[in-house]
Amino acid sequence: ASTHCPLIMPRRLRRLLASLRREEICGRRAKAAIPQRCMSSKAAATPSQKLRSLLEKDGIITMPCCHDGLSAVLIERAGFPATFMSGFAVSASYGLPDTQLLGFAEMRDAASKVASSISIPVIADGDTGYGNAINVKRTIRGYQQAGVACIMLEDQVAPKRCGHTRGKQVVGKEEAMARVQAAVDAREEHGLDILIMARTDARAIDGIDSAIERCKGFVDIGADITFLEAPQTVEEMQRYCAEVPGFKMANMLENGITPVLPTEQLEDIGFKIAAYPFALLNASIVGMAEALETLKKGKSPENLPFKELQDIVGFTAYFQEEEKYATK
Repeated sequence: ASTHCPLIMPRRLRRLLASLRREEICGRRAKAAIPQRCMSSKAAATPSQKLRSLLEKDGIITMPCCHDGLSAVLIERAGFPATFMSGFAVSASYGLPDTQLLGFAEMRDAASKVASSISIPVIADGDTGYGNAINVKRTIRGYQQAGVACIMLEDQVAPKRCGHTRGKQVVGKEEAMARVQAAVDAREEHGLDILIMARTDARAIDGIDSAIERCKGFVDIGADITFLEAPQTVEEMQRYCAEVPGFKMANMLENGITPVLPTEQLEDIGFKIAAYPFALLNASIVGMAEALETLKKGKSPENLPFKELQDIVGFTAYFQEEEKYATK
C-alpha cells in the first residue's frame, strides 16, 4: 500500500488561488444579478477595482482625508483620485477625541455616507476591528457592504487612540497577525471585493525593527497595503520602504511625530500613498472659528455665492434630474 503526503502549497500560491476564487465568485454573482438584455454592456468598475488601478499606475497618490459626505464631495470636486475616511476626523465631527468612543455601527454608517456621496474610491478607518478575530470578520463584511474600496485595521490595544498621541499600546505580534488573517479569511470565504490595509503602531512601543517585522508579516498574510504609523526620522521611513514589499502609505500629519515631506520625496523613498488627515479638518475649524468671531463683532462673514453653495451640495444635479422626469 502506498502512502501519500498532503500537498502543502506555498503561501503566495494560496493567495493567488484565493484571489482567482474571489474573482470567480464575484463574476458569477454579478452575472446572475444582471438582466440578460444588459449582459453586453460593460460593467462599471467596483470601488476596489478603481483603487487597484490607481495603485498600479505610476506616481504617488495624494489623498486628503474626509470625515463626512460634504468633505468627500469637496475632495472629489478638487480632482483628487481617492480619499481616506479618517477615524480622528469622524470622531471630531461628533465632538469627540479619537479614543474609540465610536463603535462599529457608527463608523460603518459614516463610511457608507462618504462612499455613497462620491464616485472615487474610499479607504476607511476600521480601527482595531471592534473586537476579536470574529468581530474583525464582521467588520470586513460591513465595510464592504458600505461601499468602501479598502479598510484599514490596526494592532493597537482597544480602546485605540490617535497614533501621534500619548498612552497607546499594541497587542502582541501573534494577535496582530490574527486580526489581519481574519480579515483576509473573511474576504476569501465570502468572495468580498475589498482591499485590506494593515497598520502597526509598534514603532512607539517596541521600536522600528519590531514595526518593520510586523509589516512584513502583514504582507505575507495577504494585506494589500501596509502602514507603519509614526516613524520618527526620514531614515526610518527609508528603512520601512526598503525592507517591506508592496504598497505603503505615509501619514503626513501636520505637527505630528513623522517628518512631513514633499510628495516627490515620499515617492522617491518608496511610498505609494500620501495621506493628509487634518488638511480639511483644520481648515474647517479655522474657517468656522473666524466666521463666528466676525458674527460676534456684528458683521456678516464672507460667504460663497449661494448659487455655488447650491451646486456643491447637489442642487444642480437634482434640478437636472427633476427636469428629466417632469410630467406635463
